[in-house]
Amino acid sequence: MRKIISLSDGVAGDINRRFATPINFELQEGEHIAVIGLNGSGKSTLIQTITGQLFLRKGKLAFDFGPDAHTYNSENIRYVTFNDAYGTATADYYYQQRWNSQDSDQGPCVREVLSREKCDNPQWKTHLYTLLGIEGMLDKPIIMLSSGELRKMHIARLLLSAPKVLILESPFIGLDAPSRQLLVDLLQRLIEEASVQIILVVTAPQDIPPFITHVYEVEAMECLPKRTLQEYRTHETLTARRAEINNRNVVLPTLPPAEGQSCTAQEIVRFENVSIRYGNRTIIDRLSWTVKNGEKWSLSGPNGAGKSTLLSLVCADNPQAYSQNITLFDHKRGTGESIWDIKRHIGYVSPEIHRSYLKDIPAAEIVASGYYDTIGLFRRLSPGQVESCAGWLQTFGVERLRDRSFVKLSSGEQRMLLLARAMVKDPDLLILDEPLHGLDILNKERARAIIEAFAARPGKTVIYVTHYPEELPRCIDKTLILKRND
Repeated sequence: MRKIISLSDGVAGDINRRFATPINFELQEGEHIAVIGLNGSGKSTLIQTITGQLFLRKGKLAFDFGPDAHTYNSENIRYVTFNDAYGTATADYYYQQRWNSQDSDQGPCVREVLSREKCDNPQWKTHLYTLLGIEGMLDKPIIMLSSGELRKMHIARLLLSAPKVLILESPFIGLDAPSRQLLVDLLQRLIEEASVQIILVVTAPQDIPPFITHVYEVEAMECLPKRTLQEYRTHETLTARRAEINNRNVVLPTLPPAEGQSCTAQEIVRFENVSIRYGNRTIIDRLSWTVKNGEKWSLSGPNGAGKSTLLSLVCADNPQAYSQNITLFDHKRGTGESIWDIKRHIGYVSPEIHRSYLKDIPAAEIVASGYYDTIGLFRRLSPGQVESCAGWLQTFGVERLRDRSFVKLSSGEQRMLLLARAMVKDPDLLILDEPLHGLDILNKERARAIIEAFAARPGKTVIYVTHYPEELPRCIDKTLILKRND
């Protein structure tokens, strides 16, 4: 059987990206592979190695895409990492951000974004659009797309060049349950009708769809031998077993001391008949909602229901907030308080913040920037703040990363640092938008326990958003469900 990708005894030239043992990896014709491992285990490094992005000191990397292959390997293999609903960063991301909605008329539509991609076969383009079911959204501005529609657009963009191999890292992040199933069905159709071979990079066994034929586990910078999916499902994996054992034996460090006094505001958030529209589409329709001091809320609803938009109103990031009847921390919005007056009360983590923070900054500075709600650290910390940052790094189990560049860490390690950033200033209101996205089972349980401990402090209010109800902390006892207004 033809070997599409073959790496034998590969050793990376960069010592900081080098695996503990030489890498052996094969993708044979007809196979579809899942790469799975804990956060920081080396999954992304493995992908970068087998696609030729990392220089090899030793070993042999070979490709055989067949007689109809493209000239360049970059056209035969398309790769995208999803840290949030939006996928790979592009210049158009500006228009996808809800707080830039006032510029939506200037933003591109789906057809314009896709037209920038090379496609030598018009028939393939037509077939692909039909296959993905995106004909009806081609003229929609990208700010109007749901997370599921955005995912389709990115996959269409990747496939226009008719690659042989499609690699998706964290493909289900940011998607509700129906959208996750639609994506699985879509990938299945691509396999059957477009002859595309799929490699998925995931952290959880439940994220491995049934069309996967083989699994590579990555553990502590070591690529374990390839297994069939049946072998992987039948025998408990090393990664899952060790994570479960570690999970039972975790001793959670004590949280750093609380700073300042408890919040005295009676109403943390109050919306009265709030409506938000982008163009002709109503995202939030006459919403009235009150969050009182100390309450713990979950915010749920399908993709496109307006959850991120609602949070942008609370965080003072949405320009439409000034025209709405909104009260934050007992102060009517627009009565003289600044954005920074509001933000000093709020700790916030979200997929959008994760994207904005993909910068070459030491991990410790990432956490410290939470004091000032900035992307980067531009002020000198007090001795107390330095001590508190160190404490939160220890609490989240990432103190070993303090001097490492944020962009060189795994997505899960980045997410733990951003959670520490959200809590470092001991905020009165903690807003967590899909906080456990991309975390392995061990880090999920650790993060959830920390959230529980933080929420138990006097005067702490929590708003928690997730598409996975099983991930909700036990402290959550109130729910606001949003519905999509189509």
